[in-house]
Amino acid sequence: MRAEPLPATASPTELSERALGPDLARGVMLLFIALANSHYFLLGERYVGGFPAGGSRADDAVAWLVSTFVDGRAFPMFGLLFGYGVAHIVRRNAALEPRVVNRILRRRSLVLVVIGLLDALLFYAGDILVMYGVLLFVGILLVRRSDGWLLAVAAVFFVLTALPGMDSFSISTDGPDAAALPPDLATMFAERSLVAAYVALLGPIGFACPFAIGLWAGRRRVLERPAEHRALLRIVATVGILAAVLGAQPAALLVAGAYDRPGDQVLELIGPLHDATGVLGGFGYASLICLLATRLRNRGVVAAIAAVGQRSMTCYLLQSPVWFVVFTPFLLGLADILTVATTALLAIGVWVASVALAEWMRHTGRRGPFEALARRVMYSAVR
Repeated sequence: MRAEPLPATASPTELSERALGPDLARGVMLLFIALANSHYFLLGERYVGGFPAGGSRADDAVAWLVSTFVDGRAFPMFGLLFGYGVAHIVRRNAALEPRVVNRILRRRSLVLVVIGLLDALLFYAGDILVMYGVLLFVGILLVRRSDGWLLAVAAVFFVLTALPGMDSFSISTDGPDAAALPPDLATMFAERSLVAAYVALLGPIGFACPFAIGLWAGRRRVLERPAEHRALLRIVATVGILAAVLGAQPAALLVAGAYDRPGDQVLELIGPLHDATGVLGGFGYASLICLLATRLRNRGVVAAIAAVGQRSMTCYLLQSPVWFVVFTPFLLGLADILTVATTALLAIGVWVASVALAEWMRHTGRRGPFEALARRVMYSAVR
């Protein structure tokens, strides 16, 4: 295979150079993230896995669908694609000295931390950008490690995810707290500061496995060149999605009200099973979408969804003000009015609006404003 020319200076990827598969995966992923985040705001008398219990049959059906296909599956996909993007940055700037590339990555980390903190404090307490910033700051230690190192790190953190315990959101009986639904601004900032610190410090543990696998896959351009890795992607898509669907059923049927809540000894297995198979599901989704990309033309709806992926930070951040306005008690305060089913429709509508906005930016040749900011900060390190 002919070697590709290496850039002599720092080189961000132009929109015209981007591969369809990873961008399409990021665009679809943001729909899953909207569905995964929004139901945690809803009020009810009791809760199962982040869903208010005792709703209509439509609510139970939507809760089962989200628990099976979305919850605990979207964020591992996010982590995989994040690691993949970091590997792309390292590879594209391989002609530079390692310390310069590390400086670029540290600046990206700083952008994620600052923007993520602002989003967490002002709009959405569960923002994960700050967590990814911390993960990248530490993960720089892995970008030049051997494949064996990456796979070993991924395996260790995957096992940690699968250990029995009661910490999984998939079995939680907690409803929205004051950080999610603050009664006033003072409470909002006080509570969200604590949540942001918790997510930033402990969140990377759950995402280290997808991040390391993303680095490994990015080195091989697996998602960018699916035709060359078709057999691997088919295996990962089939095994990953099947494992995720089957592994979700004990928790998904519980949130749908199909059986009574079991004892803690059973729940200690159900939660980690949901989470660990969700990691595999995230890998499977990314593989399936990249395989489909080989059969799709980059135009129409496909191009619009890929445009969301090209502007994933901007489109992700656009979701937060919607949740803030719709659910916050001193604004619209619809947390006790919307149901699981109607909230899912709201999430889909928000995602569709982001697709329309991203398509407009694509047609007018605009980058997402947060992508442009990140690019400016990152590559000013080598000017």
